[in-house]
Amino acid sequence: MFSYRHAFHAGNHADVLKHITLLATMRHLMQKEAGITLIDTHSGAGLYRLDGDYSQKGAEAQDGLFKLLGALEKLDTIPEPIEDYLEQIASFNANGEARIYPGSPFLMQRLMRHESRDRLRLFELHPTDSRALMSNIAQLEAGRTVTVSREDGFEALKKLLPPPASATGSKRAMVLIDPSYEIKSDYMKVANVIQEYLKRFSTGTYLVWYPIIPRPEAHDLPRRLRTLANQAQKPWLNATLAIGRGPGDEGGLVASGMFVINPPFTLKDQLRKALEVIGPALARGNGKEWKVEASS
Repeated sequence: MFSYRHAFHAGNHADVLKHITLLATMRHLMQKEAGITLIDTHSGAGLYRLDGDYSQKGAEAQDGLFKLLGALEKLDTIPEPIEDYLEQIASFNANGEARIYPGSPFLMQRLMRHESRDRLRLFELHPTDSRALMSNIAQLEAGRTVTVSREDGFEALKKLLPPPASATGSKRAMVLIDPSYEIKSDYMKVANVIQEYLKRFSTGTYLVWYPIIPRPEAHDLPRRLRTLANQAQKPWLNATLAIGRGPGDEGGLVASGMFVINPPFTLKDQLRKALEVIGPALARGNGKEWKVEASS
């Protein structure tokens, strides 16, 4: 049950898509003064060494972050979402190097606003990653604005949604759901969680990362999410990135997606512009594709 470690995959193409989408969504949500509750249901360790044993074993950042950095050197202009993403990574590193990769918890924490009393709630069930996350977050000395719990993020949502009202009386929340999907039941759990919370808290912004692999559950998930959003009469966006397989590459994840319910109206154009750069930059071999679909 506890075999998955994101440290092996940090900075890969899926992280590029996930974190650019996350940051672009948060930037828009932070334009409103009212505080917001931020929730990461599967937080991982929070920080990763790209020059460490875990990352070096799979070297997945070489086909993700590092390949993107190399491609951008040839461009005169960089789309704003990509520039923001790279600036956030740079803030964790010195001398222009990329040795530390910030996961979703730290990217979310960097954008929090003290004056608006934003809150960040992090959940991680893996014993080793949970301890690492607690240690990493403790260094921030963020007090009660950031909490870490070793528990099932799916179950934890019951205590957090609907969120408490802000000082202005509004209730705002953004939820990132990105399990490993190593267990087949995760696909159904994600769909069930979205179905439940579109009823309990329909105005929340929900971001779901999912792998694109030859498995029926994986193929059905974005379709189920689209149906649930349509039934709830909520807008949605689905961004996908497939980098294709290189010569002799027979294993490993080569495609993933980000499904967003109640996305910012700016997100579609931002991701399209970003993927017009990211897609060709990371493409290899056959099966490369990138697109952004959204409800009308």
